[in-house]
Amino acid sequence: MNEDLLRKAYQAFNVRDIDAVLAVLHPNVDWANGMEDGYVHGHGEIRDYWSRQWSLIDPHVEPQRFVTIETGQTVVNVHQVVRDLDGNVIVDQQVQHVYAIEHGFIKRMDIMQSSV
Repeated sequence: MNEDLLRKAYQAFNVRDIDAVLAVLHPNVDWANGMEDGYVHGHGEIRDYWSRQWSLIDPHVEPQRFVTIETGQTVVNVHQVVRDLDGNVIVDQQVQHVYAIEHGFIKRMDIMQSSV
């Protein structure tokens, strides 16, 4: 089930377990770069992106709701809190993550501003 897969990925991301997240990502995944715009591609670029991100900020993402849309993608309403490295809140917002999942692996992730 997509929700179980995605919950596992969010949990691993929040504890900074890159290898556990990469284990559920397709080798040729396209991942939205929420910090610098554009996309990162594949496990190596995602590892580099998150390592760079976590050296600058402390993001935490909590999935709130999962919906499968007519395209087969899963839309997740997410509460995102981003802190600086001193613990000060920089961003506290709702966003939507849109996932394409193929053969049990996340193939693509897009970020949209939440309408909720």
